[in-house]
Amino acid sequence: MTPERPRLSRRNVLAAGAAGGAALVIPGGPAGAHPSGAGAVDAAVEAAAGPAGSGRPGTRRYVWRNVEIVGGGFVPGIVFNQRERGLVYARTDIGGAYRYDRRTERWIPLLDWVGWDQWGYTGVVSLATDAVDPDRLYLAVGTYTNGSDPNNGAILRSRDRGASWRVSELPFKLGGNMPGRGMGERLAIDPNANRILYLGVRGGHGLWRSEDHGASWGRVTNFPNPGNYADDPSDPSGYSSDNQGVLWVAFDPRTRKGGPGRPTGTIYVGVADKANMLYRSTDAGRTWERVPGQPTGFIPHKGVVDAGGTLYVATSDTAGPYSGGKGDVWKLDPAGTWTRISPVPSDSPEDTWGYSGLTLDRRRPGTLMVATQISWWPDTIFFRSTDAGATWTRAWQITNWPERVNRYEIDYSEAPWLTWNSTPAPPEQAPKLGWMTESVEIDPFDSDHLLYGTGATIDGTRNLTAWDTGGTVRISVRARGLEECAVLDLISPPTGAHLLSAVGDVGGFAHHDFANPGRMFADPTLSSGTSIDFAENAPSVVVRTGNGGPPRFGRSTDGGATWTPAATEPPGTSGGGLVAVSADGARALWAPTGGPVSWTGDGGATWTASTGVPAGAAVGSDRADPSVFYAFAAGTFYRSVDGGATFTATPATGLPATGNVRFTAVPGIAGEIWFAGGATGGTYGLWRSTDGGASFVRHPGIDEADTVGFGRPAPGSRFPAVFSSARIGGVRGIFRSDDRGRTWVRVNDDQHQYAWTGAAITGDPRVFGRVYVATNGRGIIYGDPA
Repeated sequence: MTPERPRLSRRNVLAAGAAGGAALVIPGGPAGAHPSGAGAVDAAVEAAAGPAGSGRPGTRRYVWRNVEIVGGGFVPGIVFNQRERGLVYARTDIGGAYRYDRRTERWIPLLDWVGWDQWGYTGVVSLATDAVDPDRLYLAVGTYTNGSDPNNGAILRSRDRGASWRVSELPFKLGGNMPGRGMGERLAIDPNANRILYLGVRGGHGLWRSEDHGASWGRVTNFPNPGNYADDPSDPSGYSSDNQGVLWVAFDPRTRKGGPGRPTGTIYVGVADKANMLYRSTDAGRTWERVPGQPTGFIPHKGVVDAGGTLYVATSDTAGPYSGGKGDVWKLDPAGTWTRISPVPSDSPEDTWGYSGLTLDRRRPGTLMVATQISWWPDTIFFRSTDAGATWTRAWQITNWPERVNRYEIDYSEAPWLTWNSTPAPPEQAPKLGWMTESVEIDPFDSDHLLYGTGATIDGTRNLTAWDTGGTVRISVRARGLEECAVLDLISPPTGAHLLSAVGDVGGFAHHDFANPGRMFADPTLSSGTSIDFAENAPSVVVRTGNGGPPRFGRSTDGGATWTPAATEPPGTSGGGLVAVSADGARALWAPTGGPVSWTGDGGATWTASTGVPAGAAVGSDRADPSVFYAFAAGTFYRSVDGGATFTATPATGLPATGNVRFTAVPGIAGEIWFAGGATGGTYGLWRSTDGGASFVRHPGIDEADTVGFGRPAPGSRFPAVFSSARIGGVRGIFRSDDRGRTWVRVNDDQHQYAWTGAAITGDPRVFGRVYVATNGRGIIYGDPA
């Protein structure tokens, strides 16, 4: 798999207020989640309808679930509680945080309450679970430190393991999806005085401390170094030029000054500064010093202190998570002696990776593991030592090239798509042991239990110590319930699979059964799906596009079960863009990234540039007339009546000139189009045309709308149910109308908001009321009327 790209997804958001020390209560995370045949079911909540004449929409009781993919994104952090057996959490870069349920063996999402305006809270920078009071949980949240996220970061505080939250806003941004997000943990609780927390911050903001369980925070003004390393200081976007800052905090719990409740004396802090990577306080944070004799030239990804006070540090030459060509592993004993214990030292020509994923076996002193950061080909490498780093063994070894011998076997039946439809040549294997393996954690209560995150899932084992006796370590996917895909497009045909998707980083899937991962699309296997469509009158014909390849276009005639890749592409094509297929399936219209809008009548064997329509336009098809296609760009709506060959601008006015827009034609009704989107602060709403786009009428009472889709009509109605992610009557949510948009009901509730839901929405033509919602990091959500 190619490196997972930074997911700077399309968003329209409203800025929140300035940061401060205020705290607000966020009710009810999904503490009542329970399993069913279709996956974890979030508790349905029925809210009261707005008062008569209020203009506020009513609500309907819905039950919300995931269409299961099982994983799908980078898991940069896994954290075990050090006091309570079986209590473990995972953080993701854009998809929130999760708690593991041992009874159901599923991960429970904790941030589905995050709403549209605070979508950045689903980027979890760091996570801390309290070893003194295991009910306490803390998250440092915020997705980007540049302008992509308009809000500042925050500390989320829970007294009930994530069932409910209080929010302490911070006066700076945090970066859960920024470079270096696998390092840490940046957030740490003093193990002897749990009222005290530390937070390492990027962007030059230094080290921060709270002395009231995270309610209020202040900068540690005497901490000497805010860091200076950035991946690319010249990056004008601010994404790669941001200073990585203060990376992690680790305590030596033996060094408490005084009786119970007194703070820990010795604290280590890792900093993104290749010349000064480590600082220490021996007086509970009152004073700080650069640790003498420390190694230089690398960035400290991880730092862990063992029960005897020895600090272990894993380093790399870059911040990751996609890169790292050199590094070392070091230990610092309590006497102040540094020892390099790298499995392969940085001055060896065989070292072509940095190190991360450092973990200690708390039940077996001297046993530790570390992972490469990063070894894309042929695979990541785990190293294990049982003698405090004096000697190491590898998870796999190449014997007689290219033959490879593994100490492990992988069961990937929970997520069969992890092979990416490939059978690579040795020594590469599918599925991989991992990549981007920055979080590798041995259970502090069970030496046999290991969990580790990759760029796409969580894997784990229950017989880790077989490694030491020549046995086979049995690894399997451990990501049930954790859904972290960014979803870009959805369709629900009237026959065949209920749902087909275009998904960032993992291509797309056909789902007949929502309790299992579905079938990953092949021929072509795309790194990211960008668009998908089916022929309304011949629904077994499906077309899709995406990034990767070429080829970047595929056509199916059996509802997405098998595919034929396009033999050619429009000239200049560099990405998937958007695609539409005629109502009879005979023609497809493609607006690829980098190339002209073009049509094909032979499944992509040849392409002809359309005339009269600009490159990069949004495209769609009429859902009744096979000769008609539509397009939109820069405030102008276009129509083609010759199968996409030529387009003519319609006289329609009043549509948004800028911003994100999505339009779709109504199934079975020629010439009716619904149009959603626009720009925050500009024209923004929902429009309808009944004359093929010649004119549009804006729906009154709808403040904002970002998506629109259709599902099975209500009983007694012939017009499809309409769904939208919108703001109506001042309320943001997922809405349904059963009467052509005259009235709307909100079908989600405040516990099921899923942050940003502006990419795609569709109903199911076979199940009244069912709606499928694309999220940016929580996968595919579907709701059914309760």
